[in-house]
Amino acid sequence: MTDVRRPGLFLSFEGMDGSGKTTQMSLLIDRLRQEGYDVLETAEPGGTPIGRQIRRILLDGANQELSSRAELLLYFACRAQNVDEWIRPALTAGRIVVSDRFTDSTLAYQGAGRGLPLDTIHALHRFACGPTAPDLTIYLDIDRAIGLARAHARNAERAAAAQPDETRIDDEAPEFHDRVHQAYAALCDNEPNRIRRIDAAQDIGQVHADIWDAVASRVAAHALRKGPAHV
Repeated sequence: MTDVRRPGLFLSFEGMDGSGKTTQMSLLIDRLRQEGYDVLETAEPGGTPIGRQIRRILLDGANQELSSRAELLLYFACRAQNVDEWIRPALTAGRIVVSDRFTDSTLAYQGAGRGLPLDTIHALHRFACGPTAPDLTIYLDIDRAIGLARAHARNAERAAAAQPDETRIDDEAPEFHDRVHQAYAALCDNEPNRIRRIDAAQDIGQVHADIWDAVASRVAAHALRKGPAHV
């Protein structure tokens, strides 16, 4: 449930790795700022300094012994810190928060992908986040094989540049990613008012136009004030 008392607006991006979330988030944030809105950009896992330390544990391909339950708890530890330190204060101050992933990712990857109980995930969300949840979620829908090919190419570039390994999830079996993709489709069907599905196979400009169409109407309805808001 979304906290209706806050003055800010919470937007999240979801999708398979390789769907273009990073590019489209950047385009949206730039446009919102050009329109005069104060925007906080965050990501999961990561966001806060503590969250970035947790991210290294979660995504490092060397951590193959990390259990599914431990993985789930680490994601929510990261999310709780992000909500407490960054997201909730920004929303209270009337800012727009744009997050690369939130609890929908956990439902898809740890729920459907790992087979962990959905009621446990929902209970952990309530404990870690309280009423804080996205007002609008942009789901970038891409063919699983295309997305994984892009993700593996990105990981190869990171390795060549001696950047930290983040391959642990991407290297899961194709069946894992099929379950994740199916879970996202179900989420879209179950929450059509919150989740806006965007065809990520279109060219970058058209994807951005579709996203802006969804976001602009929500921003207008929220009556957000422009200019910097200080947390």
